Amino acid sequence: MNDISEIIRIAAKGDGITADGRHIAGAAPGDMIAADGSITPGPHHQTPPCRHFGKCGGCDLQHADNAALRDFIGSRVANAAEGQGIPVGELLPVHMSPPHSRRRATLHAVNGGGKPLMGFRQNGSHKIVDMAECHVIAPALLDVAKALRAVLARRKGKYAADIELTLTDQGVDMSLKNLPIEGLEQTEAMLDFARDTGLARLMLDQGYGPEAMWEPDPVTVTLSGVPVGFPSGSFLQATQDGEDTLVADAKAWLDGAATVADLFAGLGTFAFALAGKTKVLAAEAARDAHFACQMAARATGKPVHAIHRDLFRNPLQLDELNKFSAVLLDPPRAGARDQADLLAQSTVEKIVYISCNPSSWARDAKRLVEGGYRLEKLRPVGQFRWSTHVELSSLFVR
Repeated sequence: MNDISEIIRIAAKGDGITADGRHIAGAAPGDMIAADGSITPGPHHQTPPCRHFGKCGGCDLQHADNAALRDFIGSRVANAAEGQGIPVGELLPVHMSPPHSRRRATLHAVNGGGKPLMGFRQNGSHKIVDMAECHVIAPALLDVAKALRAVLARRKGKYAADIELTLTDQGVDMSLKNLPIEGLEQTEAMLDFARDTGLARLMLDQGYGPEAMWEPDPVTVTLSGVPVGFPSGSFLQATQDGEDTLVADAKAWLDGAATVADLFAGLGTFAFALAGKTKVLAAEAARDAHFACQMAARATGKPVHAIHRDLFRNPLQLDELNKFSAVLLDPPRAGARDQADLLAQSTVEKIVYISCNPSSWARDAKRLVEGGYRLEKLRPVGQFRWSTHVELSSLFVR
């Protein structure tokens, strides 16, 4: 009897799987698993680059090499389509963001016995892994986090703060929640920290909503050459290279479309990329993001008409959809079930669907295919390196 099993692939949640269906945490394809569960590393098992791997919940797959990661990302997307019986015209090469490239992150900090503990949480726990290094986030974010640690080291008393960091045109935008700032000394310390670290903005939320404490210049993010005001906490693609890949696909696939409806448009990541000869309707439910997109369009003269609309409660109807030659949608993780149902009945020629959840995408894609569309192109995208979080771009043609 052979008591040795080989890992043949990585499952959706990051475990290695053997041919007989055993799930082994921390295993990579090609690893050999003994009867007692011990792992003999195979050709795709690498030494994790970060000392915190295994405890920190920020990464799941640092033990897998680039080839295994690419196969995992590609398989997640391809299997989602296959699971719904959707034929794929062309499965494009996987795009995977490099280390140190994530431009937004949420960290946590507590007073741990007189010194600050700051970092991501452990897997399945509220405990914080005290971050000495990070191979995922951009260096500028890590530098600011280290500077904040020095400020917190001088504080007394309990705190349990959430720290949201985003890299913008002007530098790092930081939002602090649940960190009391009381009295002149603490206020001056935070202002000195913001100035000395060159923060683009410092937002504080002490239970009454976020308020700007420091913002020397209006904070913007540049989307396809258009500077757009950045409301604190707004959605931004996790990496610049990931955004560039998704935008390039959308532009290539919708080249020549006279009119495009950009649904769940956010700040206008795709709307401004497509606008030129193409006229774009940008529909977004978040009021701050909608106004930022609208103001940027007016300031630059781009042919983007921004409307405030909750597409979950009030999706575009058939008479509205049929006015457009193409539609781009980039919904939240829940997908766009109702909007997909209406699109499936429309006369729209092309649909570009950007998704951060292969499962909800596959559900919506099945509806589009049943309505007469074919899935012509599909690209897996891994912006969250070493994570099980997978994204994609796709093109449907009627």
